[in-house]
Amino acid sequence: MTAVTAKRFSIAEYHRLAELGFFEFDNRFELIRGEIIKMAAKGRLHSVCNSMLFGELYVLMARRACVRGQEPIILPTDSEPEPDVVIARSRSDNYVSSHPESADILLVIEVSDLLIIGYLI
Repeated sequence: MTAVTAKRFSIAEYHRLAELGFFEFDNRFELIRGEIIKMAAKGRLHSVCNSMLFGELYVLMARRACVRGQEPIILPTDSEPEPDVVIARSRSDNYVSSHPESADILLVIEVSDLLIIGYLI
């Protein structure tokens, strides 16, 4: 019997696939531990909760930190998830040179079925 091993992608390979148009235009994907995962569609309640949470955090953080909504972060496990909300350290380049990495991230929040799960990093 032949064993099959799933291909694990690095972040650089994942970005290259996106540049080459590998992913469907109307679908969203994220890289989790080297696996390319299709993201689930967001329901109305999820979107409302996200918007309200983002708005409150944006006001609370003012210019003390960067509040990012559904944008990629880079983790050392060949992962580039897009959590619902991330609070990252302010940076002079506003993360133009790269997405926030572990050292930049203060809080990650994922909204699921109106349950808010926060991870302090």
